[in-house]
Amino acid sequence: MASLVVMYGTPADPAAFDAYCREKHVPLAKTIPGLRRYEISSGPVMTPAGPAKVHLVATLRFDDLAVIQNAFASAEGQATAADLQVFATGGADMLIFDSEDV
Repeated sequence: MASLVVMYGTPADPAAFDAYCREKHVPLAKTIPGLRRYEISSGPVMTPAGPAKVHLVATLRFDDLAVIQNAFASAEGQATAADLQVFATGGADMLIFDSEDV
């Protein structure tokens, strides 16, 4: 299994961000080929020391890294990536990795 984790910084208007993310961005992202699962954080994002500088975390799961690469080369993947510019006013950091059960 491989994951793409997107950490969204605190947006200029959190309520507008949340509405756009749920109503527009998530449905768009769910069209990405090869996507197996899409999760978002609920409630405040925390660190062991207290609140994080992250407003929302999205985790997208795929079969492997090659599927992620192909997914974001697709028209749907490119449209989803471009959509970040529309609503992610706090920026977004992305991590991509394979994982294994241990």
